[in-house]
Amino acid sequence: MPSTLAMILAGGRVDELGVLTHYRPKSAVPFGGFARVIDFPLTNLMRSGIERIAILSQYRSYSLINHIGTGAAWDMIGRHRGISILPPFKDYENPHWYRGSADAVHQNLDFVRYHKPREILILSGDHIYEMDYRDMIRFHNEHDADLTAAFIRVKKEDAARRFGVAEIGDEYNEGGQLLSYEEKPANPKGEWASLTVLCFKPEVLYKVLRKNQAATSYEFGRDIIPMMVREGMKVLGYKFQGYWGYTRTVNEYWQTSMDLLGSNPLLDLEKWGVRTNLEHRDIRDCQPLKVGSQGVLDNSLAYNGCIIEGTVKNSILFPGVRVEKGAVVENSVLFFNTLVKEGGQLQQVVCDVNTTFGADVQVGISSTGASDRVTVIGWNNHVPDKMTIGCGCSVAPGIAEEQWPENGLEDMEELQ
Repeated sequence: MPSTLAMILAGGRVDELGVLTHYRPKSAVPFGGFARVIDFPLTNLMRSGIERIAILSQYRSYSLINHIGTGAAWDMIGRHRGISILPPFKDYENPHWYRGSADAVHQNLDFVRYHKPREILILSGDHIYEMDYRDMIRFHNEHDADLTAAFIRVKKEDAARRFGVAEIGDEYNEGGQLLSYEEKPANPKGEWASLTVLCFKPEVLYKVLRKNQAATSYEFGRDIIPMMVREGMKVLGYKFQGYWGYTRTVNEYWQTSMDLLGSNPLLDLEKWGVRTNLEHRDIRDCQPLKVGSQGVLDNSLAYNGCIIEGTVKNSILFPGVRVEKGAVVENSVLFFNTLVKEGGQLQQVVCDVNTTFGADVQVGISSTGASDRVTVIGWNNHVPDKMTIGCGCSVAPGIAEEQWPENGLEDMEELQ
């Protein structure tokens, strides 16, 4: 769809992901054993035939820029197509960095106008889902909407304080007029949660962004959508029916990862055909997966470059992970080049890259029997031999040897 310009909001850090976003934006967090979170909207765009993409990035952009590369992994090289990364800037007219999602787009309206799009698609780079945007864009154009926003049905109690929530009419098979919209309300009136997939008429977007510059906050969910509904503009809700994975917190990231497993996974990466940059971290040069004579790999995803000599159950292993003999990894997600030495036991752990777990460690195992929280370990750590780390703990990246407590960490403790 050469008439469509897509802009991906991919530059933010989410505090709830803790140590996983100390040195990268949320959109660049690894997911699925080989990919990154941003690969999902990029793959959706590729399969929807949308070939002109801008990525708005602000927070610690290096890993994201490195991952995107030339855009070749998503077939975004060629005449009239490509991926442009738009970092924040200051000039004689603009003294600010990006102050929010709406302000980030406003600061790049010269880029938008240059491409003269018929419609502008604004997406979050933070969600896990499969969607053909052409269906939504057709719906948007058929009904001559000023804005069409995608929503998924959720329970009201699950939506409180978490999502933008709308009430949507039933005028059309695929959606209807937005009757109300609230950003993360304590007591939602509606039951449709925003996917942060927005399709605008360009002239309408220019108008509302200019008006928003006089406000004190600069967000599509908090400011732009409520203003358009309030002023009677034609705002439609498009009712999405597929899987949607939310990864805002560590526990939600873990749960969405677990949805990859089982005989009938809710999230089927092979069926979806998710693309990633296999040159990033030299993924495509890894040797095939090796499972040793005593290794066990049960209901798990393990990518090339992994060596399994111990036991791995209900887990996801990225390239370069090694589990030594006698080690047990269960219900966990281990990022690139993680080593679990002999006798180590990991239960419900999310571990960032380049981390070594010493011999006979116990991580994520509660002394009180609690098991409803995920333990998260930042990158470039060396967990000492026989260290115990309880359930729901958080360990910052690169903890020095002398900082590790002799008595370990109790449930829910943090080490910074």
